[in-house]
Amino acid sequence: MTHLAVGVLERFFYGRAAVRVLLTTSPADAPEVTLWRSGVAVYNLLLGLGLVAGVVALRVGEPTAGRTLILYLCACLIASSLTFAASFPRLWRGALGQGLPPALVLPAAAVL
Repeated sequence: MTHLAVGVLERFFYGRAAVRVLLTTSPADAPEVTLWRSGVAVYNLLLGLGLVAGVVALRVGEPTAGRTLILYLCACLIASSLTFAASFPRLWRGALGQGLPPALVLPAAAVL
């Protein structure tokens, strides 16, 4: 759900200073990154929708497809959060928000 929320904020509400502070810790706008920001927003939306699709697949009786989607996307999110944290240490809270939930899902999925 975090990726869906962040994707919507990046794509549709980045023009608001409060959203920029939440996402980057700075109220400054950087028009030169609009193309990059739009791509990242779509990436976040697709990751979030993929996780939702995995849960739906589980609910409708497709456990292999559902588990595969969820585990793969969780692994991608963890790898992405580690890269984000290493690249932008001052934004560690964002990396933690991105990586902690899927990191909790993987051990739970191993038990279930």
